[in-house]
Amino acid sequence: MLRRLMMSTAATLLAVAASLTAAHAADSRPSAPLAAVDPSAPGALAVAYTDLTVSAAGRSYSARVWYPGTAAGANAPVAPGAHPGLAFGHGFFQGITQYETILKHYASWGFIVVTPKSQGGLFPSHSAFADDLNAGLTWLTTQNGTAGSRFAGTVDTTRLGLSGHSMGGGAALLAASRNAAVKSVSTLAAAETNPSAVAASGTLRIPAQYVGGSADTVAGVADHQQKMYNAKPAPTQLRVITGGFHCGFEDSSGFGCDSGTITRAAQQQATRGITTSWFLHTLGGDGSLRDQVWGAAAQNLPGVVYSAKP
Repeated sequence: MLRRLMMSTAATLLAVAASLTAAHAADSRPSAPLAAVDPSAPGALAVAYTDLTVSAAGRSYSARVWYPGTAAGANAPVAPGAHPGLAFGHGFFQGITQYETILKHYASWGFIVVTPKSQGGLFPSHSAFADDLNAGLTWLTTQNGTAGSRFAGTVDTTRLGLSGHSMGGGAALLAASRNAAVKSVSTLAAAETNPSAVAASGTLRIPAQYVGGSADTVAGVADHQQKMYNAKPAPTQLRVITGGFHCGFEDSSGFGCDSGTITRAAQQQATRGITTSWFLHTLGGDGSLRDQVWGAAAQNLPGVVYSAKP
């Protein structure tokens, strides 16, 4: 009886010690994105934003920055810690407000996202847009080291990534091919650009993800994302949402948009899960999400066709 009691007490003490050790380890981690069970669901952080002018690398443009805040809303302080940085490119003739759902989602998981308003006219320069995206990352890096900046000491400049939709996705690939500081890229219905995003993909050695919709009639998978994926050396993956459509990656459809066989809500939920787990794993260092990115969970995700070169 006494022996059983002593063994039970020892086991309890060991369990408490292990719990305290784990808690201390968790407290000592940087406040980069945390492990996620369901990355399609909102993250735990409040979402804030600020509108400003980005000036960096000889470029200047208006932008909105979404970021994890100490409170939700405009111009709130940035949540403590060092957060990965992203630059996101809009589609052809599309305003950045078309992407608020996905951008706010990334911020809720701990990413600081610069969204340029540049190259929004009828005759955009894809090359200039790529440079604008890189300027956004350069600007974040500079702000991180600038005393008095809202973003001083809050950007992990070793973890920078790129994303974008359609033209912006192609521009993100061009930008990644020009910027050694970029560590990961994920694109939504990326469209071929001039210069070629397909050719740029072939030069990338960082992880690159291509997400498309099988019902896309604007930048269809076969003529755009499949060619980019084929050109890209490992590690890379192509995720095709069954029934997904080009404008389903946006919050609403405008003139010239297509339609798919699934709802916008279903497509966006799938997109959030696929891309957030990607960035949490490749930029946030969350090893617990490897299965959702490269493993059986990714390969067997309902409604999404998976191809990969790990």
